Amino acid sequence: MSRIGAKPIALPEGVTLDIDGSNLVAKGPKGSLSLQVHPDFKVEQEDGTVTILRPSDSKAHRMLHGTVRAHVENIVQGVYQGFKKQLKMVGVGYRAQKKGNALVISAGYSEPKEVEIPEGLDVEVEKNTNITISGIDKHLVGEFAARVRSVRKPEPYQGKGIRYIDEHVRRKEGKTAK
Repeated sequence: MSRIGAKPIALPEGVTLDIDGSNLVAKGPKGSLSLQVHPDFKVEQEDGTVTILRPSDSKAHRMLHGTVRAHVENIVQGVYQGFKKQLKMVGVGYRAQKKGNALVISAGYSEPKEVEIPEGLDVEVEKNTNITISGIDKHLVGEFAARVRSVRKPEPYQGKGIRYIDEHVRRKEGKTAK
């Protein structure tokens, strides 16, 4: 039995989960999200907890059990608290600014790069170098943060680039003169 898939999901106060076959709709204080669950799995809701049941003990169902539960937990947490990723720009002259529905990043290229902000995400720029991305969809927040980071990934010699706040960049020594 899957250890993660078997754990029940507690519904926080103010969050409702509507189950219609394999379609789930979570509504909470931050908004609403929908999820299409694998049709083999059954989602049950009792007394403020949600349980994911798998139909058989086959290898394919065991592999998907924890994944399906994690997706359901992510939509519940998203409509209740939301998700947030923070990025930091390290380098002389590296800066970002929000311009309308785009994030303009100057990261050492001849021209600034514009990254379109997807619908449903909030982006804040503090002190021109700290970028905070927040939203209710975990997948969308993570994907956009990775797209922003890919504009200038941190390099190992001088450590310049765009990195996550808690990311550790392994530094290399480089050439030394004799």
